[in-house]
Amino acid sequence: MKVVEADGFEFRFTDALEAFVFDEKDKTKPTFHGAPMKGVDIVAEFDKAYVYVELKDYDDPSVYDVLGAANDGEQISRQACFKWLKNYLKYKFRDSYLYRHAEQKVEKPIHYVCLTTFDNALNTRMQKALKQELPVGKASRRWAQALATSCQVVNINKWNENFPKWLARRINTATEGA
Repeated sequence: MKVVEADGFEFRFTDALEAFVFDEKDKTKPTFHGAPMKGVDIVAEFDKAYVYVELKDYDDPSVYDVLGAANDGEQISRQACFKWLKNYLKYKFRDSYLYRHAEQKVEKPIHYVCLTTFDNALNTRMQKALKQELPVGKASRRWAQALATSCQVVNINKWNENFPKWLARRINTATEGA
């Protein structure tokens, strides 16, 4: 079992060959990149696939909920926030793919999972938008492989429901070392 702590969450990957904080900030750790690109928070390797995990814990997810806007001005603002986040998540995946390509670690299918604090409806809208832009599956007939095999955007309840072999929980990092 590989246990990984990142951004206030703990993940237990029971069947992983390897799992680690990919977006490592500590220069002394072997998984530190040092290149000026973005990286997903966690990479887990399994026999037949890689899983890239991005974590987004927002105090006020409503700023991304376009459908919940009260007026046109709020809708425009929320649409801009939604688009920004979608692009941010897209580039986190793509830069991570480039890192892993340079490490010669893209020989297996790659699944992208974003764990957010959004409700299921907002996660579904984000997932649909993100899938179109990654792209998921082979986007070009000239490509020999897909960049991403799948993309899911889930909250912690859906994570644990969808991935019972990779349980996640919130941890209180402020008191962990006390």
